[in-house]
Amino acid sequence: MNRTLKVAVLSLTLGLLFLGQTVWAAALATSPEAALKKAFPEITVDSMQKIDVPGWYEVVTGQNVLYFYPEKDYLFVGEIYGKDRQSLTAARKRQLSAKLVKTLPLEKGVKIGSGKNVIIEFTDPDCPYCRKASEFLAKRRDVTRYVFFAPLAHPAAIGKIQHILNAKDKARAYEEMMRGASPPQGENFPESVKALAQEHLALARKVGVQGTPTFFVNGTEVVGADEKRIEALLTGGK
Repeated sequence: MNRTLKVAVLSLTLGLLFLGQTVWAAALATSPEAALKKAFPEITVDSMQKIDVPGWYEVVTGQNVLYFYPEKDYLFVGEIYGKDRQSLTAARKRQLSAKLVKTLPLEKGVKIGSGKNVIIEFTDPDCPYCRKASEFLAKRRDVTRYVFFAPLAHPAAIGKIQHILNAKDKARAYEEMMRGASPPQGENFPESVKALAQEHLALARKVGVQGTPTFFVNGTEVVGADEKRIEALLTGGK
């Protein structure tokens, strides 16, 4: 190979190397976070991290878990399942909920009992399954319950909720309403009680409650009146 050809080949090689480095640097400059913000500016991102699928990222926004592929600006809204047929997305949401539950202002809930096990309860006095679960828990002496109200399916229950939150003995008022009693007619409530009832609902939404009853038994989420599951968690099971 003559000198002129060698110089040309070397120049071409260095040029391609420089071009490759430039493209790589440009790719690095556009981070996955920046790509997501550009493609979907309406999404508020709480956290973003790689997942086991090459090139894909988990995006947490509130209590929603999404998946983003920055190379093509693809956004996947749905659930990813493992070969064990278990939803990895649902498991991640439970982790997020359990983390948020630790930040709840328990002093704003209705405290019932003084047992060693802590149950945070999102309930609705007009929900039959909530009443069933409440009856089960009322028999136990090994629990401390912090009750928050989330009348997602029964907005008319707000009168009962405000009655409970306004009562001097809130635990007693709660038990009465959960047994089917009705609050006194024409009862008026201060604005602070009305605001507290709305705050309960907002807290339920914050931690991702989508139905009642929902419990966090010593930090583990239980959806529905699953007495066997609650019993297992209270006796040290998982």
